Amino acid sequence: MRVLPVSFARAPRELADAVAAAVPALVVAVGEAGGRAAVGVERVALNLLDARIPDEDGATPVDVPVDPDGPAARFSTLPVKACVAAGRATGVPTELSLTAGTYVCNALAYALGGLLESRAEVDGVAVRGGFVHVPRTPAQAGRGGAALATEDAARVLDAVVRTALARATDDRRSEGALA
Repeated sequence: MRVLPVSFARAPRELADAVAAAVPALVVAVGEAGGRAAVGVERVALNLLDARIPDEDGATPVDVPVDPDGPAARFSTLPVKACVAAGRATGVPTELSLTAGTYVCNALAYALGGLLESRAEVDGVAVRGGFVHVPRTPAQAGRGGAALATEDAARVLDAVVRTALARATDDRRSEGALA
């Protein structure tokens, strides 16, 4: 496990270094999503940065791509629906999220997808990966804010990792959104 900076420039580089050093079978990146009450297993990372607030380095990219040469989006290679079902089975609110937003978490999820794609092309090693957003803790959220206990988030993350390692294919059931 490695804690990455909330930085558009540094987080993807540090992720690439960590993956190169570890040679993992699976990569699950985790970020915090203020305002969410459920753990969100992210399905898509957009090739778009649109920061409402500065990152740790003061950067506030608006309407710029994560990778000017990359595709419009990259999909998680985790069995996202199975991971959501496993999270829900813990009794903790868990949902499928259709995008990782447009802040640093999205940049990291997008970079992760590209990193794993290029690694598979170069090394022939297919490493699956994706991104999960967790709510703030009760102490971070303050009174009345959406929050989740650290222990609950950890239970879901454990279920997500176990499911992703055990399942090569995803569930064939609807988790779509109408809006």
